[in-house]
Amino acid sequence: MIDEQFLRNDFPIFSRQVKGKPLIYLDSAATSQKPLAVIDAMRNFQSQHNANVHRGIYTLSEEATEQYESARRTVADFIHAKSADEIIFTRNATESINLVALSWARQHLQKGDEVITTIMEHHSNIVPWQMLAKERGVVVKYVPVFGEAGILDIDAFTQLLNNKTKLVCIGHMSNLLGTVNPVKVLSIRAHEAGARVLIDGCQAVPHMPVNVQEAQADFYAFSSHKMLGPTGVGVLWARREILESTEPVLGGGDMIKTVTRGGATWNDIPWKFEAGTPNISGVVGLGAAIKYLSHIGMDNIWSHEQEMVGYLLPRLKAIHGVQLFGIPEVNGDRGAIFSFWLDGVHPHDLASIFDEDGIAIRAGHMCTQPLLETYKKPAAARASFYLYNTKEEADAFLSAIEKAKKIFS
Repeated sequence: MIDEQFLRNDFPIFSRQVKGKPLIYLDSAATSQKPLAVIDAMRNFQSQHNANVHRGIYTLSEEATEQYESARRTVADFIHAKSADEIIFTRNATESINLVALSWARQHLQKGDEVITTIMEHHSNIVPWQMLAKERGVVVKYVPVFGEAGILDIDAFTQLLNNKTKLVCIGHMSNLLGTVNPVKVLSIRAHEAGARVLIDGCQAVPHMPVNVQEAQADFYAFSSHKMLGPTGVGVLWARREILESTEPVLGGGDMIKTVTRGGATWNDIPWKFEAGTPNISGVVGLGAAIKYLSHIGMDNIWSHEQEMVGYLLPRLKAIHGVQLFGIPEVNGDRGAIFSFWLDGVHPHDLASIFDEDGIAIRAGHMCTQPLLETYKKPAAARASFYLYNTKEEADAFLSAIEKAKKIFS
């Protein structure tokens, strides 16, 4: 079990106040806060080991390279990749998904081929496929959800699959609903139809144990900054045979073996996809974040969040005027993400009222406009909880909703 009060001492930001009130941070689905272990690892790298990687035959460069590649091995172990060279570092999960679209998909998808995604996806797992459709004549199809519970229609998904389906793109956990999708079942059915599978794991990897082998994915993307790490670092995992047969899309330093006037040959994987100087200190920070999470234990983190779900769901549903999106009961298929609409109060106004009490929540479309269209709402308010949030903060969140109701009544 997690002792949140003890753990919070590791996070310097929780010592500050906002508008005279202790900070209550409920926007971890957008970006997480950072523990001292991550901050110190990055500071230590910058102050003691800073040099470029893979290029210098001197002590600092060798140290920098070892820290950078050690972080790659840490990432691989964390998600159960078969080897570290299946891990590609990018700027964020958005870039990871775009890398698949611009490299593998461009090389394999032709006019009339179909990409299946879902209506609950983050825009990052929709827009790249729409752009590819415009460029190549690829057809994008969407799996619908069942009502306010926000559960994928698996039968509809199965009916969409056919011999033209080349790629299926699924979010592991919805950033609006908290719904945990049955990615293994979806992957198996997609493979039976001859399609590859890309999973957006941004909301899953920080919160629950993830095994890319068990998920039977072909590509898996996630971001550092949502899992206690720094911004500016993303991860793309892909099966070795896919990476080896895929051409890079960025050319320059470090991604080559040889360059002549007549052409170039590519470096081995994963480096052929990592052109130029990477965010070295950011990758080191990601490695430190994963070690911190592993020390706590992903099973413990998920159990803590399920406890928060069990505490908050019945209390939120009991508030008159609250329309809660997502699975309405505790069943292990829902993360600690609570998106809702409060009658008579626009989410932006609600977020401003919360901020007066030092509570940070998200308001807007959450980069899920197609999903919100199904609920006939222009926006939503969202509170997302993580390993450092407490029941006392949950109570403050509920009280802030009641305060907003009184103000607007």
